[in-house]
Amino acid sequence: MASGVDLGSNPDSQDPYERLGISADAGFEDVQRARESSLKAAGDDSQARAGIESAYDAVLMGRLRERQSGKISSAAVNASRIENQKVSTPASIQSNPPALLTRIRSLSLPKPSLNPSGFLPSFSMVQGQGLVVRLVAGGLGLLLLLAVPTAADLVLALATIGLVISQVKRGRRPLGSLGWSLALVALGLLVGATFSALLSPQIALPLSSVQLQALPAYLVLLAGSLLLL
Repeated sequence: MASGVDLGSNPDSQDPYERLGISADAGFEDVQRARESSLKAAGDDSQARAGIESAYDAVLMGRLRERQSGKISSAAVNASRIENQKVSTPASIQSNPPALLTRIRSLSLPKPSLNPSGFLPSFSMVQGQGLVVRLVAGGLGLLLLLAVPTAADLVLALATIGLVISQVKRGRRPLGSLGWSLALVALGLLVGATFSALLSPQIALPLSSVQLQALPAYLVLLAGSLLLL
């Protein structure tokens, strides 16, 4: 029997093909047209429409079982392939967007933190071995600064680096540690320059002007390494 031949629908038949009025080897397009025409002919008869939908589902399920068991012709295979593409594609289109939207909704963007504790300094005395190391290194640096005037720049540079490392080890971020270290050395140099300018030229001091300017800055850096978090 030719594919798609209209046999005339028989709503009372138990055979889904006869109910839709198509042959058993009808292609998917023919099955679709038969379903649409049968539904149009049924009008508002809910019972008849339910029977047509049941017959349509039975035809699709029968094609699927035949393909799985290997009992299907090449023409029916092609029809079934088209059928699956047209049936499965809307289902995937309907199911994927909600899943994608669910994933998008579940994404949580990091909220910017404006916690001032990350910028403002906090103070706590170093304990244990860290305190001993800082005091020994600080004492040696102070002796070098007082004994060798030309070593003032080197001592300040090493003290600034030591303060940065001290803060990083105590939990502050590197950029913040560098910023506070530079701020402290600048403050110390300003205090030293002011102190040196206020001294009377007639007062004889065992320290040079470079040492007088560097000494407050060094002491500020040393205090920062002991207290600054």
